[in-house]
Amino acid sequence: MVTIGSGPCVRLDVDLLGRLDARTAVGRHIRLPGRHAQALFALLVLTRRPRSRETIAADLWPDAGVGSAGSLRQALWLVRQGLAEAGIAPEGLLDIDGDTVGIRIDAHIDLDVTRFEACLLDDACGAETAIELYHGDLLEGLGHDCFAAERERLSDRYEDALAIVAERRLAACELVGARAAADRLLERDPLREEAHAVLIAVHGKIGSRSQVVRQHRRLQDVLQRELGEAPLPDTEAIYRQALDSTMRRALERASEIEPERMPVLVAVGR
Repeated sequence: MVTIGSGPCVRLDVDLLGRLDARTAVGRHIRLPGRHAQALFALLVLTRRPRSRETIAADLWPDAGVGSAGSLRQALWLVRQGLAEAGIAPEGLLDIDGDTVGIRIDAHIDLDVTRFEACLLDDACGAETAIELYHGDLLEGLGHDCFAAERERLSDRYEDALAIVAERRLAACELVGARAAADRLLERDPLREEAHAVLIAVHGKIGSRSQVVRQHRRLQDVLQRELGEAPLPDTEAIYRQALDSTMRRALERASEIEPERMPVLVAVGR
């Protein structure tokens, strides 16, 4: 087999948001059979620096005890095999000795997690682009506890970005987009009051009075049930403004209809 990317030339594109997917520079997918091999590869890519075999084994198999060393050896063999089948010399990517395992410092890995977070910090990229880079929570399908904290942290950042996008779209009168972002946020966390506020405002601009009231009632119910609290004063102000907006629209429609009815009423009076 002809290998590519040996030594310092190894370049990979790795997606960890959603399902794990790793590709070589020429687009060949790296096949990693089994959850343990996938988890080991993901852990190495996330941490990069060499770590002791004992620490890695304890992270991935905390309940296995002495058996975790054997599980690590098997998973590492599968990772090496997957790299070789994709045309990558394993020693060109993996930094392995008798005590530690890691990723070589000269390997280039384009990681979607890094791009997502960099986009949030770059005004030229911003939250709009960042939310499109987020294809799912970290390593969906892998239930290893060692990923839980990072998965929650990235999820929080994504939800914060959704809130920013929803509010910016509302301010720009992009009402359909504002509603879509707010809905996505509430699907993940029904307690995000700012998303409810965006939907209330959207209904106030293009919806009906009943839609405004229903959305406000949903917010009241979830806050009372989960937190025992009422909506914030800012949200209540948005609610009142939305009600006023629907009332103004109703009066405008009524004033447009009334002149059309007047000739008919005069004729009937005759």
